[in-house]
Amino acid sequence: MRLIFFLLLTVHCLLATAQPWYHQTTIYQIYPRSYYDTNGDGTGDIKGIIQKLDYIQSLGFETIWCSPFFGSPQKDFGYDISEYTNIAPEYGTLEDAQHLIEEIHKRGMKIVFDMVMNHTSDENPWFKESASSRTNAKADWYIWRDKPNGWKSALKQKGWHYCKERDQYYWASFLPFQPDLNYRNPEVKKAMFDVVRFWLDKGADGFRLDMFNSIYKDSLFRNNAASRKAVMEKHDAKEYRKTVKGYMNQPESFGFANELRAVCDEFGDKILLGEVFGNRQMIRRFLGEEKNDGLGLAFDFEMLRFKFKAKYFHELIESMEKDFPAPFNPVYVFSNHDRRRMARRLKGNLDKAKLVHLLQFTARGTPCFYYGEEIGMTDVRMPYRKALDPVAHLYPAMPRFLVDMAGETMNRDEMRTPMQWDTTKNSGFSTAEKTWLPVGENYKTINAETEKGDENSMLNFISELLELRNNHPALHSGRLELIPANELPSNVLGYYRSNEKEKVAVLINFSKQEKRIQLNVGGFSKLLSTDKNIAEHFERTIVLKSYSGVVAKLR
Repeated sequence: MRLIFFLLLTVHCLLATAQPWYHQTTIYQIYPRSYYDTNGDGTGDIKGIIQKLDYIQSLGFETIWCSPFFGSPQKDFGYDISEYTNIAPEYGTLEDAQHLIEEIHKRGMKIVFDMVMNHTSDENPWFKESASSRTNAKADWYIWRDKPNGWKSALKQKGWHYCKERDQYYWASFLPFQPDLNYRNPEVKKAMFDVVRFWLDKGADGFRLDMFNSIYKDSLFRNNAASRKAVMEKHDAKEYRKTVKGYMNQPESFGFANELRAVCDEFGDKILLGEVFGNRQMIRRFLGEEKNDGLGLAFDFEMLRFKFKAKYFHELIESMEKDFPAPFNPVYVFSNHDRRRMARRLKGNLDKAKLVHLLQFTARGTPCFYYGEEIGMTDVRMPYRKALDPVAHLYPAMPRFLVDMAGETMNRDEMRTPMQWDTTKNSGFSTAEKTWLPVGENYKTINAETEKGDENSMLNFISELLELRNNHPALHSGRLELIPANELPSNVLGYYRSNEKEKVAVLINFSKQEKRIQLNVGGFSKLLSTDKNIAEHFERTIVLKSYSGVVAKLR
């Protein structure tokens, strides 16, 4: 009996401490229009993603997140959905999407779809019917008012837009052609949950959720200050003070996260990765109060404005560990389809970029990695007046959304250019005479084929780093312990990752000066370093050259 009790207790403990797969995985984001074109029309497609799956797998990534390729007029390139259960013809067919899911699963990988639940396209049949009159069956599927209130959109622009047929205004949190759904109508919630079930039934492993914290709006349409006050009086939560708006971070959205999680649980262990904005306490509420029973993961976009300093990253990791302790998990993301590429932020210094990626894949958290970063792709400068990106045309109003850290106008076309595969025409992305966006002029030197043969390339470094992470559980699911800053030289970051079997040290020199590091521990054996000439074994002293880092196992 004592043996049975011991076995049951052991199983219980294992289940209690087990991490979901998405807390241990690595995510590779693909922007489908720009990844690989198989039919020569200048636009990437689903078959192109399928053809490049072996490449992604060879790098060591385990999960692929695809930006939207659902039916859409493409005014915002897929983030304006007109058909949730169909595919835009420029990307392929529903059969192609099913084939993509099957091919990814055949390789033991996961596939995450980008689901836009907050709004639809104004060409969606739901909206067309809703806008036709005040008495149709879908009249209340969107958010309508006789007169606008004082809300501004997320782009700090006009958010209410006049519809002549209804003689009313509809609300759009982002762009005018993206009307927001009304989730206070149970029919809307049911319809969207059915969309989620449709794709889960086809084998999707979960969703990245666009603008998720705008799902619910203040039911009384109070201005931002009044809405914030009402929420604070009800919940007595200081974190609402700066982050609640009448159309953002309403309490009902937290409950919706739990409901959506329950829908996904019908199909097993699925990822829900939320795009939410607010401070850490706000983000945590979308994840669940104590049990992580809301969204599985959520972005914290503050790190997209990272500073290349050890102090910044020490404080970042320290706050992540405090705000997202187990069973929660941070997400480390330093670039995406809406923000500058890392090479631009670091002025083309790939030695610095390697250090940021070294941290990204060894800190406790889920790394989310944007296509092309593995070869050090750069932004392609384009005048905003000629941009395809509808957001760029909001200039000269130039809300904060359009401005990067350097204060330069942001045109999102610049970081969405075609993947640079080789040195052939259009860098091997397409055989078309003209691609949907121009290929970077530096493709002769920055491309996947060329970098394969360079042992010091970014491509080979990322591959080695992912192999290390995948082979050492301490790095993908172990505990993290920061080394106090006063025990390290200036501008050096250090931390340990450990589990029951091993302890690994990560040391990163963010300085252009060589640093000598002494730790009061036993010897080390090198696992990986950005410096190919560093010693294989150390005792208590490690010397790091300018802008270099090392991962070492404690002996």
